[in-house]
Amino acid sequence: MQQFMSQLQHMFAAPSGGPVNWDLARQVAQGHLTGAPGGGFGFSLAGMLPGLTAGAGQTPGDEPEKPVGDPSVTPFDREAVSEALRLADLWLEPESALPSGITTSVAWSRGEWLTKTLDIWRKLCDPVAARIVGSMTDLVPEEMRGQLGPMSAMVSSLGGALFGTQLGTALGSLAAEVLSASDIGLPLGPAGTAALVPANIATYGKGLELPDDQVRLYVALREAAHQRLFSHVPWLRGHVLTAVETYAAGIRVNKEAVEEAVGRFDPMSPEGVQEIALEGIFAPDDSPQQQAALARLETALALVEGWVSVVVARAAKERLPEVVKLGETFRRRRAAGGPAEQTFAALVGLELRPRKLREAAAVWEALTEHRGVSGRDALWGHPDLMPDVEAFADPELFARTELDLGDLGFEEFEKGIEDSGEQKKDDPEA
Repeated sequence: MQQFMSQLQHMFAAPSGGPVNWDLARQVAQGHLTGAPGGGFGFSLAGMLPGLTAGAGQTPGDEPEKPVGDPSVTPFDREAVSEALRLADLWLEPESALPSGITTSVAWSRGEWLTKTLDIWRKLCDPVAARIVGSMTDLVPEEMRGQLGPMSAMVSSLGGALFGTQLGTALGSLAAEVLSASDIGLPLGPAGTAALVPANIATYGKGLELPDDQVRLYVALREAAHQRLFSHVPWLRGHVLTAVETYAAGIRVNKEAVEEAVGRFDPMSPEGVQEIALEGIFAPDDSPQQQAALARLETALALVEGWVSVVVARAAKERLPEVVKLGETFRRRRAAGGPAEQTFAALVGLELRPRKLREAAAVWEALTEHRGVSGRDALWGHPDLMPDVEAFADPELFARTELDLGDLGFEEFEKGIEDSGEQKKDDPEA
């Protein structure tokens, strides 16, 4: 018990730098992959919280799940990924007016995906976490907070540790599923870095019963297409991430659900931590502002994924024998989200799924038919030119008549970018 109390004190004392104990989240995520702590504390999380590795629906008496593993990237993996991304970029060239956005091609292990993307996750999750942790702090009556003294900080630390623990588990699960740096439609990795996760691609390919090289190349095409967008459409990265952050900032927390969850925490029974499920804590919000934020987020994700699916299908249609099957499988995968993505959505209230993916793809297909590759991609020159939900309803009408852009060539793209930049200089709030 003395060892446990010492470790618990260590957990509370660990610097978090915000509402989430991100050191703990990283350690738990790494432990989900390997069963060993990811560093930062110098003690065994499994020894401190033996129930942490149990899966959803397990009880403390159940056999804990085994780590999913974090295979090292082999020289063959690196060579195969590099060649797949090189070939993918070559195939995309005639199908995209946007040039290659890849400056570095890498193969990541699951653990590397985790560490390389953690900064973006921190930016996306902190607004929601701050609300949850704030709700935990609010459980202490205001008249008592002054009497608690240093103990009041412990309440916040508890919230940050609990949220960090569950967020780490969710991110560890994601690390075992994602296929590339931009697999979920967000620019999670460093700019210009195209990254594939060979271990996950191999596992996913087995489920499809397709050759590894075809699955790898299809994933490489998707990654290279995402890189073209996020590297050469200057406003897009900020636009997508801001749409996520705006929606996250408006999420409301059900304080009663938080109180019920925290009430299950018994510091004398560490195995009970696994039973503290921060689920059902997000109150429905049908306010016009939040619904508008959700619509912007879903539209932004759908436009990115729709464009990627169209250019990849066109690039691969005469080259990959199973391109139709792969395309449909990936559309379903992105529309529904995997188990880990669903867990993440339940935890932070963010569903990063392009619900209108098919509608967005139909718009980009119609634009390609009526305006060609250059005219289609010219719309990325400014956010005001982007298709909206009305375009989703009638792609053909939008492609033929919207903004009368039938003769707009790709040379207008740079002009649109310059105009956008001048607008931002004139209006800092733009």
